[in-house]
Amino acid sequence: MYKSVFLNNIYEVMLTRRYAKRTIEAYIYWIKRYIIYNDKQHPSDMGNREVEFFLSYLSNTENVAPGTQSIALNALAFLYKELLKKPLSLKLNFKKSARQPKLPIVLTKPETALLLQSIASPYWLIANLLYGSGLRLMEAVRLRIQDIDLDYMSVLVWQGKGGKNRRVTLAEEIVGPIKLQIDVCKQYFELDKNNPDYQGVWLPFALSKKYPMAEKEFGWHYLFPSSRLSTDPYNNVIRRHHIDETALQKSVKKAAKSANIDKNVTCHTLRHSFATHLLQRGADIRTVQEQLGHTDIRTTQIYTHVIQAGANGVRSPLSDL
Repeated sequence: MYKSVFLNNIYEVMLTRRYAKRTIEAYIYWIKRYIIYNDKQHPSDMGNREVEFFLSYLSNTENVAPGTQSIALNALAFLYKELLKKPLSLKLNFKKSARQPKLPIVLTKPETALLLQSIASPYWLIANLLYGSGLRLMEAVRLRIQDIDLDYMSVLVWQGKGGKNRRVTLAEEIVGPIKLQIDVCKQYFELDKNNPDYQGVWLPFALSKKYPMAEKEFGWHYLFPSSRLSTDPYNNVIRRHHIDETALQKSVKKAAKSANIDKNVTCHTLRHSFATHLLQRGADIRTVQEQLGHTDIRTTQIYTHVIQAGANGVRSPLSDL
């Protein structure tokens, strides 16, 4: 996996403890950066002082976001506590990053409609969920079939950012396409059931222990499955994972270019647009906060600034000349 035996060891330990793939990749990335920053000294020969200097460097020189600096700290705390058995001090003294968050890129309603029309199959439906339900990218690609509640026209999001669960709205305009997508899932499911090597869909460790038969139940399978089977790195069994999120990201970028939208459009732009358009339509900010799954309402209030900055808010003195 990695050229370094040390990094491979970290990978194996985190894999055994069932850390998420993205977490493993992020931790190893920052541990490697830390080692390179310190002229490739072994971490066991370093400690609090070197960690403080590195974290301060990320803030002072690289101007990373607070969340990025926090991930780097978590990676190094894991390294010293779990692998080297030399826990870092709880009172590390380093320059905390205070970079201002980026203002959200928001599409107008006509731009949103044009973008969605320009997204090709098989990514059209999932892009409509990003905008229609305000989902984050990984929340959408990780949806299970049973997370779609057609009776109450909602989508269940489990273990979103911060480990929170929530129920969000489902646009009735995409109910038909969702039913067709479930039919596609049934075709894959029937195909996989007849494959003697197939061991079911991946489930988090706690769920797989609690519901030992769930991995082969239809409802637990992904709503947007990959077209190919793959090997589970945890135990080398054959499973069908969800679609690759990078393919969706590329499709959205390509659609924005095709639609001549001169903005830096990403998948998250659809979530920003969902929130802004709800507020423009008169939705209460608390409702928008619940839909987005924000813990702090101040995070949601950034969308009110988008609205108030333009014609719906402060009148420019230029207009009085």
